Amino acid sequence: MNTEMAYLLGMILGNGEIQQDRSETKITIDIPHKNLYTDDMKEAAVYVKASLIDIQSLLEPLLAQHLTTTQTKRSTQITFTKKNEEYVMREILRFIGAGKHHSTMKMNDDLFSITSDEKKALLRGIADVTAYIRESNIAFNKKSKQHRVYIEIPGNWYMVIDIANMLKSLDIPIQTIDFGHPNCRDTNLKFYNLGKQYYWKKEHQIKIFANEFLPIGFNIQHKQDALEKYAKELLKNNPKLQTHKFYWEKRIKTKKIKAAHPCENDNSLPIEIRGKHFNSWQELARILGYGE
Repeated sequence: MNTEMAYLLGMILGNGEIQQDRSETKITIDIPHKNLYTDDMKEAAVYVKASLIDIQSLLEPLLAQHLTTTQTKRSTQITFTKKNEEYVMREILRFIGAGKHHSTMKMNDDLFSITSDEKKALLRGIADVTAYIRESNIAFNKKSKQHRVYIEIPGNWYMVIDIANMLKSLDIPIQTIDFGHPNCRDTNLKFYNLGKQYYWKKEHQIKIFANEFLPIGFNIQHKQDALEKYAKELLKNNPKLQTHKFYWEKRIKTKKIKAAHPCENDNSLPIEIRGKHFNSWQELARILGYGE
């Protein structure tokens, strides 16, 4: 393992897809342009294309081949193909488990024993393809500028916990997790009663205060520029804000009792939480394995 391999694994785990036949494996990594334009109204695709030069120089020596890149207005794809018996391919497949798509991949336990620098590189790879940084939204007082990084994970419950525990091992706290669960995304059955039974089936979102994410950062330059800007702004506008707290270190508040949702037994939910009711994201995270 080295930081280059860790970064590549992060990109695959974050938004990769595997196509394998008897002799070769093709890996495609998608970098979505979450917003078509950056906050300074520049095209995101242009920024990503510029960052690809650095990413290629990082990964091509590791793979001993050229990376194929294609780009549309809404996403950039990186593709490479290698023989199944090649060592680097065998290691990639070992570390991402049996999943063929990022929605079904799981971090191999050995990844939690790599060095801190390698863990940061892995998380940076995930962030480059799944995360974004933006100004604080209506969840906070606009004047306070409590900006956060959002890591989005479509469908993969176990990847949420893997990422959370990887961050924990680096002493980086999560501010909150918005799980794609009926008790989190349709707490009062508003959408269920409107006939939108599965409104809650959305991507999971891990939210981290911008300044706490600085040790990880991005290799996509416009994301890194925004991170540094918003982290500085957060600290300037919130000098007394205690961002470095894990949820189990915070004062326990009286939990608001949420309405029972008919989809709490949905078959898409992991067996560990299926049929259970949750009044907070912390309860859900603890059962799945992210806790003190």
